[in-house]
Amino acid sequence: MNYLITGSLGHVSRPLAAKMVRTGHTVRVLSRRAEKTAAIEALGATAVIGNVESLDSLASAFKGADAVFTMIPPNFQTDNWKHYIAHIGDNYADAIKRAGVRHVVNLSSIGAHLREGCGPVSALHFVEESLNSLKDVHVRHIRSGFFHTNFLSDIPLIRHSGIIAANYGKSIALPLIHPDDVANMVSMELKELEFTAKSVRYAVGEELEPDVIAGILGSAIGMAGLCWVDMADDEMLASMLEGGLSPETASNYVEMGRALREGRMTEEYRLHPPAARGKISLKDFAVEFAGAYARQGDQLVPFSGTSRHP
Repeated sequence: MNYLITGSLGHVSRPLAAKMVRTGHTVRVLSRRAEKTAAIEALGATAVIGNVESLDSLASAFKGADAVFTMIPPNFQTDNWKHYIAHIGDNYADAIKRAGVRHVVNLSSIGAHLREGCGPVSALHFVEESLNSLKDVHVRHIRSGFFHTNFLSDIPLIRHSGIIAANYGKSIALPLIHPDDVANMVSMELKELEFTAKSVRYAVGEELEPDVIAGILGSAIGMAGLCWVDMADDEMLASMLEGGLSPETASNYVEMGRALREGRMTEEYRLHPPAARGKISLKDFAVEFAGAYARQGDQLVPFSGTSRHP
């Protein structure tokens, strides 16, 4: 089988490419940066240099693929984040149609059932809609929980202030998963290609409350007093702006946090919990977190916001 994987060497795409290569498949990885070629080839895959913002580039990359894995790469420079995400979704759909691809596994997020009010995740709703509009194409949307690796972006704040902060509230249980577990789920979908029509699969490992998360990560780095601070929306916005995030990015993160706090982001997931869950726990990931924390040394870096969606 011939697979095209978007996302370059990201948290999901790298392990996914490696898994697919090990099972004897032909794997091509799309990256916009030519300097990633050697690292992609080291996995046993073929690098395809292209740009998701170019329809012609995507259609060329998708040509000949039995199935493709799609995900939206981050873009913190855009002045309209939701429009950017939806636009890339349209490009994917058009390129899939041009190239004649019949199977698609699309990385989405818990909360993508919401058309509005959930920050960047609301835009993933329109990505799903674009892919669902394709005729005679089978699409599986993987609505992922919060990546463990997102907590790596909290290291500067932990070093600077000894806290983790968000506007989620403290009584919610965060649906979490390690990217490697997402890659495992995607690889099974791609290898088996048993899904038909358009469908959704939720990808979650465990659900933990904020204080429990802080306790696990704090223990791993020798900071037993690490606490999770619940910030009001306006406080969160001010902190992100002070840390250098653009108003567009900061306001979208705050909106997403509000949707999570109010239960709207997870309401659909609660109705359809996954039959199979990820195997890597936050305690397992805490070893990786501690290593990253140690490598950052004693640099005191101002808070620069968090990345809480896949």
